[in-house]
Amino acid sequence: MVSREPTTALGVLLLLLFGWLIAAPVLNLLNDAIRVQYADQARTGQAFGELTTYYFERVFLSPASHKLFWAPLANTLSIALGAMAIAVVVGATMAWLLTRTDMWGGRWLSIALIVPYMLPSWTLALAWRSIFKNRTAGGSPGWLESFGLQPPDWLAYGRLPATLILGLHFAPFVILLFGNALKRFDSQLEDSARMLGAGSFTVTRRIVVPLLRPSLLSAATLIFAKCLGDFGVVYLVGLPVNFDVLATSLFRSTTSRQPGVSAVLAGAIILIGVVSLIVDARLVREARRFVTVGGKGLNVRRATLGRWRPGATALAILVFGVSAAIPLTALLLTTLMRTPGVFTARNFTFDYWLGTGLETTALRQGILRTPDFWAAVWNTVYIVGIAAVGAGVLGLLVGYVVMRVEAPGIAPALRFITFMPYLVPGIAFAVAYLSIFAVPRGPIPALYGTGILLILALLADQMPFASRAGIASMSQLGREPEEAAQIAGAGWWRRLSSIVIPIQRGALTSGVLLPFISGVKGLSLVIVLAVPGTDLLTTYAVRLIDFGYEQAANAVVLMICAVAFFGTLLIQRLGKSNLAEGMGN
Repeated sequence: MVSREPTTALGVLLLLLFGWLIAAPVLNLLNDAIRVQYADQARTGQAFGELTTYYFERVFLSPASHKLFWAPLANTLSIALGAMAIAVVVGATMAWLLTRTDMWGGRWLSIALIVPYMLPSWTLALAWRSIFKNRTAGGSPGWLESFGLQPPDWLAYGRLPATLILGLHFAPFVILLFGNALKRFDSQLEDSARMLGAGSFTVTRRIVVPLLRPSLLSAATLIFAKCLGDFGVVYLVGLPVNFDVLATSLFRSTTSRQPGVSAVLAGAIILIGVVSLIVDARLVREARRFVTVGGKGLNVRRATLGRWRPGATALAILVFGVSAAIPLTALLLTTLMRTPGVFTARNFTFDYWLGTGLETTALRQGILRTPDFWAAVWNTVYIVGIAAVGAGVLGLLVGYVVMRVEAPGIAPALRFITFMPYLVPGIAFAVAYLSIFAVPRGPIPALYGTGILLILALLADQMPFASRAGIASMSQLGREPEEAAQIAGAGWWRRLSSIVIPIQRGALTSGVLLPFISGVKGLSLVIVLAVPGTDLLTTYAVRLIDFGYEQAANAVVLMICAVAFFGTLLIQRLGKSNLAEGMGN
């Protein structure tokens, strides 16, 4: 029976595979936090591998704890809360204008305003550095400095720019979620309340806010969770002034070979992330209390802005300009300038793209002529490509097992274990992989410094999205086609290859492309695992920044943005979907 209908066996194999790829690294990381590491035997006075509380004491109670944990924790929470507030205010305002008003250009703006979410979060950080950079960071001057202005450190680096950048980056997330809720909010509910004598304030307080509050708070908590593990933004705008958050403190501990301390810091980030996602789950359940059911279609009436219409449209264009158009333009212009901020004909050049004989120590040619750049392109294509294909195929198999398996316990276990990476911020998940695969374990050799490690980490990291896509697509496929083929004598593999996969080709394509685009623009996961020989485009750009070659780094980032943006559009076309549909346009 198992050989003819191996769904249960396939489910067990998938559980074993994801136990090795997902659960084992996380558990091994947490184990490192309570075991004496080899380099700390003298400090602890204990033998290697013994149980210890040394790392907890060092992180939470030692003289170094303030710089190591408490200050980064305060910075992390302040940035996450500030970014959350900015994203909610900007995103909710834009969502309301797009879905419930007659603002000019609503269809175009509904697409333009989600562009920042298609780009790497640290794109705006690079543009911010190019414009506001001052002498603190050294190297080439920033634009304002070239104009004779000296931006203060608090404006150029640290908490303020990091909060603004992350807030603007995640505002489209609120636009999508809150706009979708607004789209489904029936205007007849407001009309009925007004007919009963309720004023505008009462209608807002008693009807609108309770119905829409869960979706807005859910978006806010998800943004908070995403900000916890963001590495690139604070690394770029915080490094010059030694401004740390938990993610950068974790990165420093990892690069300085402190696995026990890294494990405690990663565990703290995971715990905060889990708490925020539990809050989100409660808010989703709360939202079900406010479902409105009717037999007729929704009546969504758009408010007439009147004389406020030009101002509302200008505000939306301003948000798009600040969050996407201006940063991308600034990055492009920077790549064409010998001296940033000097707008003279003689200062413009294509050297950083195509030049030769540049007067720099380690970068003698433009990036399009540099072998390291093309090596990073190749690494990105094959490493991220293999991981994306693997995630898409495994996600579809997970969906098949979850929807078809009859043995108890396998489906919920697969759902949980494939969702686990979502609970672990990228940089913490990378440290978990480093903790288990950096040394030989049984027949598996040490994988650090190889492309295989990056492939496995990227594949596992994308499983929450790939598995949910597979489950969603398989839930739409009934058993009838397979049952008809079974009656005709087709075996399990024939049914899978000739019926299930062809029918799910579109879902499989999207399940591959979405992890590919996420892998191309992601930084937090690969920054810990990549070495110069396995650099992806993202890590190659960061290394150029570290060397002070910002024009070349910006050129690489623009290439990443192009792949991410047009790749997202390709996903939408192949998946016959449109992100802007969530806003009713």
